[in-house]
Amino acid sequence: MEPDRGGHPAPAADGRVTTAGATQAAGALDAHRPMLLGLAYRMLGSLHDAEDVLQDAYLRWLGVDRAAVAEPRRYLSRVVTRLAIDRLRARQAAREAYVGPWLPEPVPTAPSPFGPPEHAELRDSLSLALLHLLERLTPPERAVYVLRTAFDLPYAQVGEILDRSAADCRQLHHRAAARIADDRRRFAADPGEQRRLLDAFLAAARDGDLARLTDLVATDVTSWTDGGGRTRAARNPVRGADRVARFFVGVLGPRRPTPRTVPVEFNGRPGYVVHWPGGRRYALTVAAAGGRITGLYVVANPEKLTRLAG
Repeated sequence: MEPDRGGHPAPAADGRVTTAGATQAAGALDAHRPMLLGLAYRMLGSLHDAEDVLQDAYLRWLGVDRAAVAEPRRYLSRVVTRLAIDRLRARQAAREAYVGPWLPEPVPTAPSPFGPPEHAELRDSLSLALLHLLERLTPPERAVYVLRTAFDLPYAQVGEILDRSAADCRQLHHRAAARIADDRRRFAADPGEQRRLLDAFLAAARDGDLARLTDLVATDVTSWTDGGGRTRAARNPVRGADRVARFFVGVLGPRRPTPRTVPVEFNGRPGYVVHWPGGRRYALTVAAAGGRITGLYVVANPEKLTRLAG
């Protein structure tokens, strides 16, 4: 089966699909859907885009001679990865026009639409902190990093998916890991420690306790707020312990209306959905290491919160 000019497997020559064939194709894809959805989401940081990629993959899968495909999971992983790379490249201009910081779409993971995590890397690779870091990588670097780190594929299989040599993929992975290594060490805390620090941070912010807040965060902590220009939000990252503490006291302190906070697990990590009077809300989670919060991630863009009922 030869690939088309875009590097994707070519559809069958006559293009005809029976109802039975469509049902068979859907069943085969659904058998691998959690893994494929997780792959596309890790590549794109958007569940909406990931679902679109799976729909496109299904249409391609519908048009091939499936009897000639020895390993559907490997074949579909190739199609999904390449479609995700195409989408990453196509959205560069839109990302440059985005208002304020861009953060991934938070996805509830209790239960997870991506299936149960089979190992710690698979769970950790869903965190907003890591997905935010992956935005620094080129599309091929991101693909290699996700396939190798999250799904533990050998370099030979990664190379087959990307039409590159194993040695080239090894180099891409080394380059990607080096670009995010220092910052990745800044969110090494386990979920239990993250929850403790997040709860303590919210309590101190509500009390207006600047000293306690400053003690809970690292000196070089950064807070990102993604409003997408659709709601009031900080247009630039807030950096440094003192500025972050004052920012959150200004948002949550005793002189402000008291929001309702609902604990939610999203992206494999503890977080909160914060509801304000009038219907405005946002999702909040943190990264932590060494007993202190190293990063805060606030998703306020309403388009990214439709899956968090809270």
